[in-house]
Amino acid sequence: MDKLDIEILSRLLNNCRTPDSQIGKEIGVSGVAVKSRIQKMMEQKVIEEFTLKIEPPVFGYSVLYFVVIGKEIGYILDKIRLVGEPFFVVPCVGGVTVCSIVVRENPEHAMEIAKNILRDVRVLSIFEAKNPEIRSDLTKTDIEIIDILLKDPRLKIEAIAKISGFSTKTVARSLDKLQNDEAIVFTLIYNPRKMGKYIPFAILVTVNGDIREVLSKLEKKFERSFLQKPFVHLDKIVMFLYSDNIYKIDEISQKVHEVDGIQSIDLFIPKKINFVQKWIKNSIIHTKKSKRLHLIPEIRS
Repeated sequence: MDKLDIEILSRLLNNCRTPDSQIGKEIGVSGVAVKSRIQKMMEQKVIEEFTLKIEPPVFGYSVLYFVVIGKEIGYILDKIRLVGEPFFVVPCVGGVTVCSIVVRENPEHAMEIAKNILRDVRVLSIFEAKNPEIRSDLTKTDIEIIDILLKDPRLKIEAIAKISGFSTKTVARSLDKLQNDEAIVFTLIYNPRKMGKYIPFAILVTVNGDIREVLSKLEKKFERSFLQKPFVHLDKIVMFLYSDNIYKIDEISQKVHEVDGIQSIDLFIPKKINFVQKWIKNSIIHTKKSKRLHLIPEIRS
């Protein structure tokens, strides 16, 4: 991989429906060159698959995050499935695993159950992720289109219209709505082991102060190292970054810690990234059976 590949990968992570021609215009190459490089990254398994990442609160779920160490992934998954459905699972360097589950019931109660279930596991952190700004109002039409896009989020409008039976105008309108919804990301799953000299990593930032102000500072200072847009959960920011030098990672981490308003940081270098979609597929099946035209999830305090 080279710098252009990283630029392309970054844009696809933020929105994998971005046209090749638009990406090419932004990075200074032709759309044909972009398409060729994407195909090459797919063949080399740098890009494993294109996917949709939908925040569980859109469907009325809460999200619990776990950071554990010292146990096999299979063991951890068997445990947390007793509490809720896995959302994503990321084994990291150092024997650390970051994972999350979706739960329908009271999240505080679910967290207590999870702590008991994981009592034989070293849990570094466990918390409920909240984002009060998530306010999706999906229609049954949106749900039908999401169901199709789960199989291929880069499908053309005409193909979606043919499969769904909706007009191209209806599909285009729904796609525009979905791509402007902060709780829904058209993205991809990449393989960190296949990125050559480039090392992807994440920094979990706990903020003590105005989170939007801190986020703005981080974006200005580290924008050139971003692999994808930061993710915000109440007092926490997840920064997705990359470096071509292992020693620069420590340097960046230290500079992040020095930003005013940051209470603490945790560094994670992923070995594998897994998005588990069983929960969303079950939610879509349930929603399709509903008589309501709109899906308005319960907003938890």
